[in-house]
Amino acid sequence: MSVHSAQATAKLPPLTDGPHRKRLGTVALVATFGGLLFGYDTGVANGAERPLQAEMGFNSLQIGIVISALVFAAAVGAMVCGRLADKIGRRPTIIVLSTLFFLGTILVITSPGGPEHGTHTTIGYSMLILGRITLGLAVGGASAVVPVYLSEMAPYEIRGSLSGRNELMIVIGQLAAFVVNAIIAALWGHEDGVWRIMFAVCAVPAIFLFFGMLRMPESPRWLIEKGRDAEALAVLNTVRSKDRAEAEFADIQAGTAQDRVAARGQLGLKAVLKNRNLLMILLVACGLGVAQQFTGVNAIMYYGQRMLAEAGFSEDMIGWVNIAPGIIAVIGGIIAVIYMDRINRRTNFLWGYGMTALSHVLIAVAMMALFPVGNPARPWVFLVLIVVMIGSIQLFLNIATWVYLSEVFPQHMRGVGMGLSVCVLWVTNGIVATFVPTIVGAVGMGLFVIFAIVNVISFFFILKFVPETRGRTLEELDSDITTGAIYVPRKG
Repeated sequence: MSVHSAQATAKLPPLTDGPHRKRLGTVALVATFGGLLFGYDTGVANGAERPLQAEMGFNSLQIGIVISALVFAAAVGAMVCGRLADKIGRRPTIIVLSTLFFLGTILVITSPGGPEHGTHTTIGYSMLILGRITLGLAVGGASAVVPVYLSEMAPYEIRGSLSGRNELMIVIGQLAAFVVNAIIAALWGHEDGVWRIMFAVCAVPAIFLFFGMLRMPESPRWLIEKGRDAEALAVLNTVRSKDRAEAEFADIQAGTAQDRVAARGQLGLKAVLKNRNLLMILLVACGLGVAQQFTGVNAIMYYGQRMLAEAGFSEDMIGWVNIAPGIIAVIGGIIAVIYMDRINRRTNFLWGYGMTALSHVLIAVAMMALFPVGNPARPWVFLVLIVVMIGSIQLFLNIATWVYLSEVFPQHMRGVGMGLSVCVLWVTNGIVATFVPTIVGAVGMGLFVIFAIVNVISFFFILKFVPETRGRTLEELDSDITTGAIYVPRKG
């Protein structure tokens, strides 16, 4: 560990309460509306896809393209916006994303249908796909940029809990989508256009995010990286006490200079290709993204209603019981945020993948052997086990993964590193989303056996390759990752 890295946390004054803490909380609240939009747009399809398919007369392939268009566009959005955020700044990029959220929503809800119920036009289908692609670019961009923005704004002592709020807002957005879908379906479920109302709700937080971010500051670390030191210190003075702001400013300056020297003048991907340690951490981050998607969480979020129907729930009950996983995800997220800075990231990952694999095994055994089709207890057992699975994932994995990805890259490659790793995450998400219906059709609940095997592999991947990041400033992490000291266990 470098001298700067070893001394960084010791010389920073402690955090204090005051107007600056409230200002930091406001910044986090506004920025995490990007997470809320992320959650709502990925969750709304859970209830909207069936009325949309019925009204427009889409076949299985066509509705699959509509749903997966967002996911694959999100992979592109993550990569492009990660690089864009490094170039023009975190704040302007989030403002651009809020505009994309709004425009995508308008395209989706104004897509014309066919002359009769159960028909569609080429123009209407094209507009719908274009709208979903636009939303996907925004969702992917938000998933890459908002966690980085929060991580760079946060003091290291509360970085996990502050940047973890974005994932909490994601699951709140998904829960909101489930609740809105259930209410709208109950009130207007038999009328045409009900899916348009479900999608239209997304426009409201998009407007709030746009106007809110106009009043938010730029990341001080990005400003220092670009040589705009006076602006960076001014921002720090609004979200830290005066002595803490000055000390942290000096620390970031020193860390940025050391980072540039260690990178030997190569920035972004060029630095990764020249440094084995940077390449290693990028591969670790990509591996975490892949592992998270094979927990099966998005199989439930995207196809929850179909799986509940497969388990035996009636059509009248599906919309309401589908809310249960969303509720437990929010509860698990709240607990995870509270304890994020008290428990090591690796500990969270190991417990999470272990418990999730166990949940998968229990679901497979219960559904395939103990409670066959026709058993009245079958749907309720499935629901309980799904709630346990989602609770394990949200409590130990989801928030920890997004926090880890947002903090693990050095400043000069943070945007592009986050973008690439989240791009891999979204591509995996898209593959899972595309093939889950086919796999369920072929092997039924045997899908969870596949998930269990992958999660056991993920457990050993964490054990072998993933270093600890909790308790270090971003500047310490920059130095320790670049030099490889991150892989040496810390004493004490």
